[in-house]
Amino acid sequence: MKFLIFYLFAINSYGIYVMYSDKEKARKGQWRISENRLFIVALLFGSLGIMVGMKKFRHKTQHYKFIYGIPSIFLVQLYLIYKLYV
Repeated sequence: MKFLIFYLFAINSYGIYVMYSDKEKARKGQWRISENRLFIVALLFGSLGIMVGMKKFRHKTQHYKFIYGIPSIFLVQLYLIYKLYV
């Protein structure tokens, strides 16, 4: 259980960082982080971090696949965690 909590904290912190990093790269006109990579982080249980990063940095908030996709992934992950540990 401790490992799961540590993992969730780490992957979600990384999700926030990736969203921040991509936003900064967008502002500077640099090479961006692919949307596939952002979704991979979300699928690895970093969806909460991606959502926090979206809100905090106002990044990818106009893209429907992020507006609906990331929260959908989050809800599925909540259900999986609930079923696994309850």
